[in-house]
Amino acid sequence: MWPTGGYENIWNHVKKGVLAINPSNLAFTSAAHQAALIQSREISSVELLNMYFDRVDKYNPELNAIILQIRAEALADAQTCDAAIKRGDTVGPLHGVPMTTKESFSIKGLPCCWGIPDLAGHKRSEDALSVQRLRKAGAVIFGKTNIPIQLADFQSYNAVYGVTNNPWDTSRGPGGSSGGSAAALAGGMTGFEIGSDIGGSIRNPAHYCGVFGHKPTWNLLPMRGHAMPGVLTPSDISVIGPLARSASDLKIGLDILAGPDEILAGGYSLNLKPMTKAISELRVAVWANDAFAPVDKETEARVRAVASTFEQAGAEIDYDARPDFSAEHTHTVYQYLLWSTMASRMAQPAYDEIKAFAGTLSKDDQSDAANLARAQTASFKDWSAMNEARTHLRWAWHAFFNKYDILLTPMMATAAFKHNHAPMGQRTINVDGEERSYFEQLFWAGLTGVSYLPSTVVPTGPNDSNLPIGVQIAGPEYSDLRTIQCAEFLEQKGYKFVAPAAYSDT
Repeated sequence: MWPTGGYENIWNHVKKGVLAINPSNLAFTSAAHQAALIQSREISSVELLNMYFDRVDKYNPELNAIILQIRAEALADAQTCDAAIKRGDTVGPLHGVPMTTKESFSIKGLPCCWGIPDLAGHKRSEDALSVQRLRKAGAVIFGKTNIPIQLADFQSYNAVYGVTNNPWDTSRGPGGSSGGSAAALAGGMTGFEIGSDIGGSIRNPAHYCGVFGHKPTWNLLPMRGHAMPGVLTPSDISVIGPLARSASDLKIGLDILAGPDEILAGGYSLNLKPMTKAISELRVAVWANDAFAPVDKETEARVRAVASTFEQAGAEIDYDARPDFSAEHTHTVYQYLLWSTMASRMAQPAYDEIKAFAGTLSKDDQSDAANLARAQTASFKDWSAMNEARTHLRWAWHAFFNKYDILLTPMMATAAFKHNHAPMGQRTINVDGEERSYFEQLFWAGLTGVSYLPSTVVPTGPNDSNLPIGVQIAGPEYSDLRTIQCAEFLEQKGYKFVAPAAYSDT
């Protein structure tokens, strides 16, 4: 039987040895482990949910990661989950696990404004498809997590919900745009999370907060319900995907969320292939740094350390392997398509202003501002030319991954940086003493993003400043299970989530 009396009584039963749960670690266990505890009746969904409520009350005022909550509804859902267990019903893989979602996912009756003040309070009338699938898998959704305005920053702050802080150092940001997602996980305030990624928005928060994150192959996970009001067309480059405290949870999230939406389901079915090679048989390419978008020495060292772990397991390592295109070319294509896509989300007056500016430019003006304006207001002919260039990149990657199984890269140039809310054009990142362009870091996200490649970020532990650093594992299109399996291997080798001491309750 479950112990009764709520969250505080859990500790009493743990101390008596009734429950095989470490109270200092319960909040930080994997979603898979929590689901197993619920299904074995070592803990109830209601008790686990109340534990997270208590932690949110204690820690969220400082972190501001969770910005909307539906406690009464979640409590009712948890009670339903517990009743199903008592009846012996067949349950889903996340049955009873409390979780949150990024603010940008539609949840019936909750605001979904993407941090845009003009949309503040705008409520959605139905759940996103991904939320429907999570609920069907048994997840108990109790809130939403913070984002930057229009999901367009490496930080997570906006005029509607305020600033989110990093659990490892509250003077720093948790990344963006799924920054609240990663901060809530790292702070032990939720069991599981889903985010979205067009410019590293799952991966850089995972890197900055020391959790796992997976950017899937484009359109593998249907995005319906993760969009501005009235929009049904999947956004170019952008994907949705899981964030978690374990690699195995990423696999569970992928299993739940992947597969065709209703229209495609008439003729398509999911058939992702797991990696069949042993780790010792892998051919691992390593892109540890690049003069075009340099990362600091400690970040490069972590990439090389991960490569060494594969090498020690017998894998073949190649530090010089590169696809058949230049770093500058792929980044140019990525930025053009990225800014075109992001501009499509703009309010009409802002778009018209940029279009008027672009009309004044001479052909000789190749400044960053000029090229940005051209991309934001691209004609279909110009966009199609860049899309064709992207397709050539995809085929170059296809040839590359016929020779190599995975690619290891950095995720960002440095560990988490101090909050910086200056105008974006004025921001820089200090890389080993040199001030570099803020958006130069997009290179490592765009390297895989523009070509629709899956990539998984694995935590490698905190640095000497007690800030986490992640490493990106990329593979060919639809090799999502491969990159996650490699993350599981690394987790077994010690590259695992570590709870920030200030939130570990030890």
